[in-house]
Amino acid sequence: MFHVPSASPTVSRRRVLFGAAALALLGSTATACGSPPPPAEVDELAAQLDRARADSQLASDAAAATPPPPTAQALTAVASERSAHAQALSDELVRMVGKGAPTTTATSTTAQPVSPPTTKDVIAALRQSADTAAELAAKQSGYRAGLLGSIAASCTAAYSVALVPAGVPQ
Repeated sequence: MFHVPSASPTVSRRRVLFGAAALALLGSTATACGSPPPPAEVDELAAQLDRARADSQLASDAAAATPPPPTAQALTAVASERSAHAQALSDELVRMVGKGAPTTTATSTTAQPVSPPTTKDVIAALRQSADTAAELAAKQSGYRAGLLGSIAASCTAAYSVALVPAGVPQ
């Protein structure tokens, strides 16, 4: 007499447990391959990076607008310092994220003739950069706090010492 196999095979408890373990292992492996979300500080540091780049460009443009030689030299030094800040922030963002530094700069679509920036414009931008860097430094710890504190101090020194004409009270 021949035995006809049934339509549904018998599944043992051992097979079910083995299959569940295999699925759990596969699921955890797939999860581990995904990249973790970037730390929350990435956007804040990217905004600081954008400020540093914008300040550097503003100071360069103001220096090119032919102010007196000592002011032009100070503006050039500020542009260089803010460029160095941008590089340090970019390096930190690359270290945090593991790839190119993100930015939050929006491009402008209106092309209107703009008068060249003045030293006062640079001073105003540096004040704002110093304030935002100091606020963010207070929320950070370790290297990032030191980096942002250093940036805040540099911006403050630039607008309160380097760019103030001699004999002008603050």
